[in-house]
Amino acid sequence: MSDVYTQIDCDEFLPNVRKPQKKWRLAYITIYAVRALFSLNKELVAKKKQLYTGLLRTQSYAAIDIELNSNANDQVVLSNEDRKNIVQFVKEKNLDGLTRFGGILHVAAALRTDVDNGISGNDKDIGYRRDAFGSNTYQKPQPKSFFHFVLEAFKDTIIIILLVCATFSIGFGIEEHGWKEGWYDGGSIFIAVFLVVAVSSVSNFRQSRQFDKLSSISSNIQVNIVRDGRRRNISIYDIVVGDVVFLKIGDQIPADGLFLNGHSLQIDESSMTGESEPVEVDSSRNPFMLSGAKVVDGYGRMLVTSVGMNTAWGEMMSSINRDTNELTPLQVRLNKLTSYIGNIGLSVAFLVLVVLLVRYFTGHTVDMNGKREFFAGKTKVGNVMNAIVRIISDAVTIVVVAIPEGLPLAVTLTLAYSMKRMMADQAMVRKLSACETMGAATIICTDKTGTLTLNQMTVTDFWLGQERIWEDAKFRISQEILELLHQGVGLNTTGTVYKLSSELLTEFSGSPTEKAILQWAVLELGMDMEELKRSCSILHVETFNSQKKRSGVLMRKDDGIIHVHWKGAAEMILQMCSYYYDSTGVVKDIDENGRQRLMQIIEGMAAKSLRCIAFAHGEIINVNNNGGVHNMLKEDGLTLVGIVGIKDPCRPGVKTAVEACIDAGVNIKMVTGDNVFTARAIAIECGILKPGQDLNHGAVVEGVDFRNYTLDERMEKVEKIAVMARSSPFDKLLMVQCLRQKGHVVAVTGDGTNDAPALKEADIGLSMGIQGTEVAKESSDIVILDDNFATVVTVLKWGRCVYTNIQKFIQFQLTVNVAALVINFIAAVSAGDVPLTAVQLLWVNLIMDSLGALALATDRPTDDLLEKKPVGRTEPLITNVMWRNLIAQALYQISVMLILQFKGKSIFGVNDSVKNTLIFNTFVLCQVFNEFNARKMEKKNVFKGIYKNKLFLAIVGITIVLQVVMVEFLKKFANTERLNWGQWGICIGIAVVSWPLAWIVKCIPVPDKPFLSLLKKKMS
Repeated sequence: MSDVYTQIDCDEFLPNVRKPQKKWRLAYITIYAVRALFSLNKELVAKKKQLYTGLLRTQSYAAIDIELNSNANDQVVLSNEDRKNIVQFVKEKNLDGLTRFGGILHVAAALRTDVDNGISGNDKDIGYRRDAFGSNTYQKPQPKSFFHFVLEAFKDTIIIILLVCATFSIGFGIEEHGWKEGWYDGGSIFIAVFLVVAVSSVSNFRQSRQFDKLSSISSNIQVNIVRDGRRRNISIYDIVVGDVVFLKIGDQIPADGLFLNGHSLQIDESSMTGESEPVEVDSSRNPFMLSGAKVVDGYGRMLVTSVGMNTAWGEMMSSINRDTNELTPLQVRLNKLTSYIGNIGLSVAFLVLVVLLVRYFTGHTVDMNGKREFFAGKTKVGNVMNAIVRIISDAVTIVVVAIPEGLPLAVTLTLAYSMKRMMADQAMVRKLSACETMGAATIICTDKTGTLTLNQMTVTDFWLGQERIWEDAKFRISQEILELLHQGVGLNTTGTVYKLSSELLTEFSGSPTEKAILQWAVLELGMDMEELKRSCSILHVETFNSQKKRSGVLMRKDDGIIHVHWKGAAEMILQMCSYYYDSTGVVKDIDENGRQRLMQIIEGMAAKSLRCIAFAHGEIINVNNNGGVHNMLKEDGLTLVGIVGIKDPCRPGVKTAVEACIDAGVNIKMVTGDNVFTARAIAIECGILKPGQDLNHGAVVEGVDFRNYTLDERMEKVEKIAVMARSSPFDKLLMVQCLRQKGHVVAVTGDGTNDAPALKEADIGLSMGIQGTEVAKESSDIVILDDNFATVVTVLKWGRCVYTNIQKFIQFQLTVNVAALVINFIAAVSAGDVPLTAVQLLWVNLIMDSLGALALATDRPTDDLLEKKPVGRTEPLITNVMWRNLIAQALYQISVMLILQFKGKSIFGVNDSVKNTLIFNTFVLCQVFNEFNARKMEKKNVFKGIYKNKLFLAIVGITIVLQVVMVEFLKKFANTERLNWGQWGICIGIAVVSWPLAWIVKCIPVPDKPFLSLLKKKMS
């Protein structure tokens, strides 16, 4: 590395100095030389492409070892020791370590970062930084393998019992019949069990992968940075060491770093330290910012010093194993239902076991040749054991069929499927329970901006005092007023203005409101942002407050005069003003009439659906010498500079979406920070309010009024309210609490940090993906990726679809459970034999559990779902309609199967083997045809829209093909006999009767009140 030398000509600096003044001259030269060296050092740090040699090693500063590769295009290489030092003192918040290193600017110089314009950002530079310092990702625990899910499936007690029975059956079978045929019975059970386990494991494995994928998507947040002088949004995973990141309220800090500049910045480090109190960040006492923390107040910029696994957050997250086995409320309810039905199944299976054992040992059973199986003292022990194993297998298999373990699987499948599809429909599910809960929603509390409106704001109106000025505003306003407007817009903002190199185009960044005002000021009023910042210095900033709905800035001009500028909701700012400017720059008093006239102007703009923003100005005369002025902003006696009206048009189709919700029995309430008149105008435009509804009917209230109601008044009026204007996040929380106490299932949309309490309190929290802060997203259950209310309606449809699909499967499976249990129990008690063998029952179990769940849980939502009323909290899972359908089908199947069991031989002139095959085949085909009935629980046309669900048709086709294979080609495996065409026709004819039967049954009306509640009422 080359050194930098500076020569100082003393005679040039001190001409005509006499010899007696040598000592003074020497002192002067020394002081000047030191100042010159420090000045040179600052220039070296500031120049991006100038070689930096580091500081001399003293007790206060450590020399930075920076190596520069001449071929690396300004790519700096810090020694490993220096890298570790930077990572360590930031992670440990070691201020002494930072000071010894030389301070924040020296860290920036070492990382080759221009603190104003960021890093160069070209591909070579980014690639180098990622190689040198790592990427902003952390090592996740290894996901569960397929083998893990296989083992989990084999841990099921029933499966273990069946495997033990199969093992004994193979052993005794081989001893009795030899290797060639002795393994059939036990081997068949083995194959059937492995098939069930395989299907279950594949389903769970795919679901786990799906959740992992969605988890990584939800973690991929957008971060605002500056590179090569341009602000842009990038993925958190693309952040590199040296980046300059912009942070505002609600943002998550994406990496470890150091505070560069900002105002009133406070962060919540509770996720890292457990401390709930916000931590104030500044450049002197606490410049350290840790990854994973959240910004709760203010705004600022940070320099990224370490990423990924080099941060404390990365170390912590890499050790956390996310468990995707979260049980939703519906899954909990289904587990209870499964347990209840399982207990009934166990009781029936135990009775069947006892009956079959008693009949066997009393000599009432015969083998396939019609001979008595057991003779006391004569039958071989091996034959006895083989018979006992067979009886236990049959009993255990009845338990397998009786326990509807497919219910939780169906919920998992439908949730996983709906999550994937909802992602394509611009809704990202963060919590599984939200999918099903959304279907029960009775009220949606929605924001206005960006949800009901496009969030594409433009300034369409401007009033200076009592005069409307729009065309040629720059030339019609006095220079003094123009300057005040430039200051009020350009300094009191969180947005930025960037001129492209061509200087023909200008980029604006920030919130939509900020961008609209900046665009108006630059293009209409000729504001020069760079010149403004050079001529003014900001002393203190009051960030936007959702309670006061305003922001302020204290600034000093070059002439030393201190000014205060406020910007915010027009009526709020007007209350702070005692004067106003007219277009000539003359200050006038605001008397009572003048205030009333200004309020009429604001109300007139609001009635046109405009958001009204006002600017106020004041000068501070009394300044104490201790800098106390920095912490105070004048809040009264101000002068009104102007009022702008910002248009944010309603989203296309939002009125249709609102009407669809109302028709579906879901009430829509708009909660907004805008004033009453703007809120009412937008609500009418969107269809939430009818033109006749107004303040007098209680449909529109202000947040402060709602807040000041007594609890009884709030509970009485909350359901009538359609619009809450000028609301704070606390008002939204109060409304949600009241509605839930009234028994409603409440969904809430929110985008701000302060919306987090309401999002958490609601049954379903819906955050906005574009304008939403990371705090809001973390508090929500579902993220609406396009911020569109129509997507909220889509989520509502998906929620109802999930609930309905699960109900379809419950109806289908309980029909099979009831029929199989009754058929086997009656046959065992009366005939001493079960018509359906272990393998056949396992095949039925596979059809109704895994394949049935896949077929019925993947129906997509239709508009018909919005014709129903919401189920709310109290609706039973199994409705009267479901009971009617399943009882009718189960009774039909039981009747047919028992007729075949006891009269089948004589009716069709067949032997026992063919009769049992007919029973098995008919039973399976009944389930296949009944799957069609389950698609529509109330509609008579069960085939409507069937071609849209190709998976359903594929599963039905696969089931039929496999059934043909089981009957026709797997005689030994399935204990079946081949059937002729006539017998197949009989089976199909019996099964197809379930279609007209379902049509007739659906004509039978059922009461609205649940059957169980009616029974309890009669009994009482």
